[in-house]
Amino acid sequence: MAQQPSLSAETDSLSHIFSLIEAFRAFDADNDGLISAAEVGGIMGSLGYNLSEQDVNVMMEEGDVDRDGLLSMGEFLEMSARSVEVGEVGRYLKVAFEALNADGDDLVSGEELYEVFVNLGLDVSLEDCMAIVASMDGDGDGAVFLEDLKLIVNSLD
Repeated sequence: MAQQPSLSAETDSLSHIFSLIEAFRAFDADNDGLISAAEVGGIMGSLGYNLSEQDVNVMMEEGDVDRDGLLSMGEFLEMSARSVEVGEVGRYLKVAFEALNADGDDLVSGEELYEVFVNLGLDVSLEDCMAIVASMDGDGDGAVFLEDLKLIVNSLD
């Protein structure tokens, strides 16, 4: 009997993207959704990267799509998560997001994600859905904010 491959590497990637979101929010002191070059340096330092001012400036030039001198959350995630591979989980989340968004609830649990996946005909276990949500659950309450899921899904495009 063939065994279903583990999704642990993919959920680790989701966890990494979520840590980028959390780091961005921590450095966006005024909560306007924008960060400066100095704040980018701080974020990257908090994630363990020791970047020079020149490296940060190169990142800003690369990521600042609208050329306003600041990075939005979307620009930051696009730039930082570009090489992150989430494989099958990412595809599942993109498909499920619209159904979850239509639900009107602000939080998504592993059980809710599983129900959506099953209704969409996707072959995934409840255990896998619980692991997916746990990888993005910053406060340990067993659920993830739909807005955070949206940010992650958008970063996968």
